[in-house]
Amino acid sequence: MTKQQKTTMLDEKLHKVTDPLGNLMVDLFHYVALFAIGGTIVWSAVAAFALMVEQGSASIQDILLLFIYLELGAMVGIYFKTNHMPTRFLIYVGITVLTRMLIGDIESHHEPGIGIVYITGSILLLAAANLVVRFGSHRYPSSIPGLEQSAKET
Repeated sequence: MTKQQKTTMLDEKLHKVTDPLGNLMVDLFHYVALFAIGGTIVWSAVAAFALMVEQGSASIQDILLLFIYLELGAMVGIYFKTNHMPTRFLIYVGITVLTRMLIGDIESHHEPGIGIVYITGSILLLAAANLVVRFGSHRYPSSIPGLEQSAKET
């Protein structure tokens, strides 16, 4: 056996031991990070809801904020189940945030301005992006097992 063959065998043995350990560490970090993000979303949503209860009312902006938390939570849940980042949910969050900004801008200024055009144009652009993503996922479905089912449900 040559020196190079011994080195190759040692390298293969080393990979057999370290690869599973590395995969375990990556998966562990993945799950801990997802639980931390999910917990933070729930914590923030509960705090926002408690503030609304304390104030005795909820504005449309408050309700849209709760929808943002709902969409983020759903996104984390889907990512947790499928290990796939649902891009459409990021677009939905963006649309909801821009809608919240639009309502806040109209509520505070009461006059039309170029900012309204920018925000509504951005919402239209995100809606078009969502259409492209949906068309692409329908036309070119993913080959990841289990992902097709979750894509059909959302």
